[in-house]
Amino acid sequence: MRPAFLRPGAIASFPSKLRTVLRGNSKYVYSFLGFCMTRPAPDSTTPAALIPVARIRRAARARLLSSGYSALTMDELAHELGMSKKTLYSHFRSKDELIGAIIDEIGQAIRDRMDAVLIDPHLDFTRKLCAVIDVVGSNLSLASPGTLHDLQRFAPQLYQKIDDLRQRNIPYVFGRLIRAGLAEGKVRPEIDPAFAVEFWLQAIRGLVHPAVLERTQLTPRQTLERAIHLFFGGLLSPAGRKDYDKHLGSCEKHRPI
Repeated sequence: MRPAFLRPGAIASFPSKLRTVLRGNSKYVYSFLGFCMTRPAPDSTTPAALIPVARIRRAARARLLSSGYSALTMDELAHELGMSKKTLYSHFRSKDELIGAIIDEIGQAIRDRMDAVLIDPHLDFTRKLCAVIDVVGSNLSLASPGTLHDLQRFAPQLYQKIDDLRQRNIPYVFGRLIRAGLAEGKVRPEIDPAFAVEFWLQAIRGLVHPAVLERTQLTPRQTLERAIHLFFGGLLSPAGRKDYDKHLGSCEKHRPI
């Protein structure tokens, strides 16, 4: 049985021009609308694993982080996903394009989380600093020094893409953070935010370079945490240092491993 608005008599209530169109094509209109009514609507809760592109990215990301760039092949990825290479290449034209999309996805996720922290009115400077360390640290811990070295050696254009993300995100995030600390009196008033941000950017770019990580025998996350203590130790005012030390224990307690 047709719904009331699909019955022929219901057309009389439509505007005149629409009635003319519907009456001249009623057979097709009813068939199409009936199909729309009986076809299940897309499930908004459909897991990302059922969406081809999301499945591909997730599987490739897991392989990249666990085995490195050179060990990731499109053949093995297609086999793992249970799809043909033709289907895989219809979504991503090459391995580098796929990994580039993964890097962009991770970069955007970090930026979104940072924005959420920086605009949170319930967080003061110290808590924002702790939250920023959590976000950056949890993402740095995903990539081992070996993974970074592998990318730098075999896909320098993708390694450069990661560095480009750092050069965009670090000034954006730490510039806002330092200015917030100045406004709250938690950062020494004589500090020049622009110089401090540039100093931090160049320090981090150098410290997480694969060759430097090999010399220091530190993970990217360990490097970040030690650098943060050194950098903000000289940046904070006495009140800011006291507040940071007060919350440091709780920051480390809740920091993901």
